[in-house]
Amino acid sequence: MTLDANSDAPLPDVLAGPLLRRISPQRLVIWLVGTRPLDLSLMLHPSGHPPRRLNLNDKRLRRLPLGKHAWLHLIDVALDTPLPLGVYIDYDLKMATDEGGSGIADWAPHLLHEGATYPCFVLAGDHRRLLHGSCRRPHYDGPDGLVRADAWLAERRETPEAWPAWLLMTGDQVYADDVAGPLLVAIHALIRRLGLFDESLEGATVADSQGLYGSEATYYRREALLPDVESSADLRERFFGGVRKPVFTSANAHNHLMTFAEVIAMYLLTWSPLPWRLIEIARPPLDEEKSALFQRERTVIEHFVEGLPAGARLLAHLPSLMIFDDHDITDDWNLSADWERTAYGHPFSKRIIGNALLAYLLCQGWGNDPDRLVEPLDAVAELLETAQAKDGWLPAEDQDAVIDDLQRFQGWEVQVEGDPKLVILDTRTRRWRSERSPKRPSGLMDWEALSELQQQVLDAPSVVIVSPAPMFGVKLIEVIQKLFTLAGKPLMVDAENWMAHRGAASVMLNIFRHSRTPGHYVILSGDVHYSFAYDIRIRHRREGPRLWQITSSGIKNAFPDTLLDWFDRANRWLYAPRSPLNWFTKRRRMEITPRDPDRAKAGERLWNGSGIGLVELDDQGRPSDIRQLDGRGFDVVFPDRQSER
Repeated sequence: MTLDANSDAPLPDVLAGPLLRRISPQRLVIWLVGTRPLDLSLMLHPSGHPPRRLNLNDKRLRRLPLGKHAWLHLIDVALDTPLPLGVYIDYDLKMATDEGGSGIADWAPHLLHEGATYPCFVLAGDHRRLLHGSCRRPHYDGPDGLVRADAWLAERRETPEAWPAWLLMTGDQVYADDVAGPLLVAIHALIRRLGLFDESLEGATVADSQGLYGSEATYYRREALLPDVESSADLRERFFGGVRKPVFTSANAHNHLMTFAEVIAMYLLTWSPLPWRLIEIARPPLDEEKSALFQRERTVIEHFVEGLPAGARLLAHLPSLMIFDDHDITDDWNLSADWERTAYGHPFSKRIIGNALLAYLLCQGWGNDPDRLVEPLDAVAELLETAQAKDGWLPAEDQDAVIDDLQRFQGWEVQVEGDPKLVILDTRTRRWRSERSPKRPSGLMDWEALSELQQQVLDAPSVVIVSPAPMFGVKLIEVIQKLFTLAGKPLMVDAENWMAHRGAASVMLNIFRHSRTPGHYVILSGDVHYSFAYDIRIRHRREGPRLWQITSSGIKNAFPDTLLDWFDRANRWLYAPRSPLNWFTKRRRMEITPRDPDRAKAGERLWNGSGIGLVELDDQGRPSDIRQLDGRGFDVVFPDRQSER
């Protein structure tokens, strides 16, 4: 398809959604964005049971304005009679119209599987089958793992017992800091079409959002929007220095999203095909080099948009839990104490971070656990309602106050009771700052947060932990990151891993060695843009917890092939089971056995390719099947094998 749509087309009632979020037999949490406040009713029809109709009154449905023609609908329904487990439950959202009513089949037919009348979901009785993945970058030139997962799910339309309990999105659901030029043009076109809220900007060379959108520097040159003063030098390096990273690049850092409206538009364009039908993508004035880049990116974005109906369909059928990593907010978010000092000490960068966090709360965080987020959501709701009453402008002082409170908020982590228990970690906002130097990477969680994690898992027979960054990663890559840190350049290689901070690494490893920790830990991670699986035991203990590090990344992203092959081979040689180098690592008391992907070349342990992970657990919480649903249409299995001696 092309990106040229009818910008004069009438606005649809619904822009994005529904997305199924945290659901249980007693409660349904659903996310949706409309172009106006909608009067809705929820229809539920479990297979083999009578249908139900629930009017969504103000207690069950909260409507928040995002602009003149954009309204967020947060649906939270408590059920007096629990829904059944293990069966298909058809559902519909009916809206009142002059003709009497319309449902999802009328206003979002792309959400229905072939031959279906309604979308549906299944409430699993346990957490033993999980889809998981991270890093969905629209302008990566490769397949979309959500499209692959939708096709996989459609093949199981007749077997509800085969459906995953959850879709776990483990970070970088959107890229606020790495945006293709055509996508940024689309964002601005959608902002205009929907009248998304404006805001004033302090500390930039433009006074407000309208000045930003109209600036000559708004495409591919946003670092020029910072004032030319000494205090901006460090900020340019933090926010726009990604193009100079020699290994882990962020080639479009110069299109970093800045306003609240830009981030909201990004979510709409990433999760739904409908907004793309309302806008046209006109190439802005660019030099020859940037014009060529724009055209290359446009071709990739067109392919991404073609897959959006399937991605949206998956999100309408599987309940999802989501946690941020850095790109949801900004690259290297809270990497070190020095990073925090620079970023939060400048009003413009503080606003950039805060706007992304506001959007994360509304589009991701709320659906994980509405009860924990009542207070911050109320504050954001008041801000948005004030903007609606003030001709569509967010009041600057109120916006800054809400951002200040949100950046101090502790409560983004998620727990879901069940068999096994799910624990989703916040590894971004509760960091253990380095006591050695403010330039060194912070620990991914501080002592207090790690102590809380220990309390959450004590005496549980098995636990699934979601850690956006792998707790047990590739040793060679971690060593390279450490060398750059010692050289005072942690930003050059994204030097963030669990072993980078001595205190955090020690406490984390001690949790696993505690006598009352579970018998089985499964750690699901993303972040790194390749996939792998490790079996882990504690050395010199006959009995003790068994661990599995299972990493799936990215949903639509990958590592440079040649570089990853080199890392993989060098890591196998330098850190072979009998290598003395293993005794210089913090995890030397752990026996780690990599699994070889069945489709890899001889000896390869790291799988490179867009897709999404699928893990199945037995009744004791041990992985019985680990695989990657590769976006190219095949499965990659990580089979079990005996430990290397």
